[in-house]
Amino acid sequence: MITMSKSKLKAHMLRVFREIEASGETLVVTDRSVPVLKITPIKDKEESVESLFAPFRGKVIFHEDMNLPTVDEWGDI
Repeated sequence: MITMSKSKLKAHMLRVFREIEASGETLVVTDRSVPVLKITPIKDKEESVESLFAPFRGKVIFHEDMNLPTVDEWGDI
């Protein structure tokens, strides 16, 4: 994680943004040494479903059969 003051960021914004984009690092912007902003690059690659839901594997509890139709909840549409 990189830390930089608002004034330094203002003077070098394009260069800093290009560096963040290339490195993938997060930038914390400070105002009088107090963190006020966090700039994070957007990930280019899409995460797989498996990796996205990995933290929840084995923690979800189903109280009903997931394969049953849900027509009762929809009523007359």
